[in-house]
Amino acid sequence: MKGVTILRDDKTNEKIIQVRLKDIAKNPEEFEDLMDVLIAESRKNEPKKNWEDVKRTLKKNGKL
Repeated sequence: MKGVTILRDDKTNEKIIQVRLKDIAKNPEEFEDLMDVLIAESRKNEPKKNWEDVKRTLKKNGKL
């Protein structure tokens, strides 16, 4: 993706994303998609929730 560079530190195995805002401003939808993927990837080991329980909680809080 133009304007996004992923850097990696081999010692700590950390990944760093460098974003050139000028390029991202031209196509913000692509950047939003990238962020969605990164957030999903970062949460892949979190405990899963049952959809029925989530739906019940949303209804209880007036969000659904």
